[in-house]
Amino acid sequence: MTRSLKQDNNKNPNPPQENPWVELTKTVVTAVILALGIRTFVAEARYIPSSSMEPTLEINDRLIIEKLSYHFKEPVRGDVVVFNPTKALEAQDFHDAFIKRIIGLPGESIEVKSGHVYVNDQRIAEKYIAEDPEYNYGPVTVPPGQYLVLGDNRNNSYDSHYWGFVPKDKIIGKAFVRFWPFNRLGSLDQQPLYPKNSN
Repeated sequence: MTRSLKQDNNKNPNPPQENPWVELTKTVVTAVILALGIRTFVAEARYIPSSSMEPTLEINDRLIIEKLSYHFKEPVRGDVVVFNPTKALEAQDFHDAFIKRIIGLPGESIEVKSGHVYVNDQRIAEKYIAEDPEYNYGPVTVPPGQYLVLGDNRNNSYDSHYWGFVPKDKIIGKAFVRFWPFNRLGSLDQQPLYPKNSN
């Protein structure tokens, strides 16, 4: 016992400290890894470069896109989603992500006529659009595992009625909050936009 105490007393009470530059490097590297991990798997910021989603989103709005929920549940009508270009868009040399609103779900029949959107022959109410669509489209049936998306600025949006459907694996995530400009800070829509199980 005495010997142990003696040995403890001989230990250096002030262990050598790590170089501050090494500590700083470790901190920065850890922060970068965490930031990249969050951006890749959890959420990321995006800005709006066009008017295709007006009046909901204006040019230069900044959003947070969350990426987790679609791993556990399917997208629903009304969700505003960011997605990578489809094969049809890549063939037209598009490389940047798009942002649109989901209107048609897998297996549904979609038609645009007389200024309104019809899902399975039932007109849906759309309080978020800039103006009624001035074009006719469909009817088309949304393929399994894919979605029909339209811009809220219906007559000034390059969307599914031009180039087709969005496969689920192209969806990056759901836009759920605007953080800039501050005077319009908040969630994009009060959910649900549509009654449950309603077309």
